[in-house]
Amino acid sequence: MSQPKQIRLNAFNMNCIGHINHGLWTHPRDRSTEFNTLEYWTELAQLLERGLFDSLFIADIVGVYDVYQNSADLTLKEAIQLPVHDPLLIASAMAAVTQNLGFGLTANLTEPPYVFARRFSTLDHLTKGRVGWNIVTGYLDSAAKAIGLEQQIEHDRRYDQAEEYLEVLYKLWEGSWEEDAVLADRQRRIYAQPEKVHKVQHQGAFYTVEGYHLTTPSPQRTPLLFQAGSSERGLGFAGRHAEGVFVGGQSQPIIRDQVSRLRQQAIAAGRPADAVKVFMGLSVVVAPTEAEARDKLAEYLRYANPEAGLAHFSSTTGIDFAQYGLDDPIRYQKTNAIESVVKSFTAKDSGWTKRKLLEQHALGGRYPLLVGTPVQIADALEHWISETDLDGFNLTRTVTPESYADFIDLVIPELQNRGRYKTAYEEGSLRHKVFGQGARLPAQHPGSRWRNLNQPDAQQGWTFPAYP
Repeated sequence: MSQPKQIRLNAFNMNCIGHINHGLWTHPRDRSTEFNTLEYWTELAQLLERGLFDSLFIADIVGVYDVYQNSADLTLKEAIQLPVHDPLLIASAMAAVTQNLGFGLTANLTEPPYVFARRFSTLDHLTKGRVGWNIVTGYLDSAAKAIGLEQQIEHDRRYDQAEEYLEVLYKLWEGSWEEDAVLADRQRRIYAQPEKVHKVQHQGAFYTVEGYHLTTPSPQRTPLLFQAGSSERGLGFAGRHAEGVFVGGQSQPIIRDQVSRLRQQAIAAGRPADAVKVFMGLSVVVAPTEAEARDKLAEYLRYANPEAGLAHFSSTTGIDFAQYGLDDPIRYQKTNAIESVVKSFTAKDSGWTKRKLLEQHALGGRYPLLVGTPVQIADALEHWISETDLDGFNLTRTVTPESYADFIDLVIPELQNRGRYKTAYEEGSLRHKVFGQGARLPAQHPGSRWRNLNQPDAQQGWTFPAYP
């Protein structure tokens, strides 16, 4: 008899005040306005490590939410991911006070890959191999304009650019330094052997790079790779590159279909179906009794702001929902925002109206919400896993850090009693903790093809998708 699938957990957060469930920063027990202090993050990291979370996954945007009412006014009043600070700069501090917690860090393709490669290699060294990168192609026009573009690059073109960006990074991370390049021989005065450090030379449609990677091989070389995107291009990209994928949806059939398509894409790319771990965003309100859980939810709802959630969603879709009456049907509009979300909420006969969206955002966010006792929550998590083939969940914050502490104290023991959650961390890197197969990219992953750049046949039989 096979063992039940272990449920994997990431804590979903952002280096800002309002992340997913908007308005709850006004709750008297919420500490999210302290996000600009190191203590806020180091204490949170220690709490999550106590709960044996795989990682603290930190989202990020470059730009502001200004689609709703064609203004950033509500965004500023409710701190809807503004202000937002750099997610990478807090990782080393959190790593210093933990031993096992991983850090999934979101970063857009806004800086040259040569510089970016050094930043993540440095963090991989400092965390002893506990970092992952959430690959984001961007979708906000406000972000594009802020970095000098007239508008956001077209959806599929962003993925073309991301493919080449990854190619450059793999060459730097995997191929520039051979494994035994460093001698650190004081007597012979040889730190690194010149013949074992190779210049990367790349010329493509988006990037031209000539140079040596600036850091020695880090524990993972390539950080654990995360990605979110359910469009056809996004699924293809994930099938080739991602090791962890984030999906979203309100129903189990929708999630089951997304998981199945992701695994099919991995197989099509020459990787095993289980080479990709799939996580769904989820909010949980838990208490010892059902009545207490319902009371807690009612309390939270008094502070949440559904309209702020809708303003966030407007920028996610590129549609200004302020222009609709409460019961007007939401019509499809071609945008350069998150394509899969736009289509799912504006499909013909979908039935979505502004009123229904506000009801969905009652807690300030649109993620599925579980409310109940530890037993009820554990039952629901197991049901999601069994019915969809998910691997785990990105647990959002409501009132922070209370929502994480409640889950750790109440739900984790119940899952452990059922044999569905680990009772101790594996040793080693974040990649090894998640997959149990070592710190480095597996041989079936495309990034591994770029090892040993000095060997003429290193790239035989492998090409990235052609760039337009």
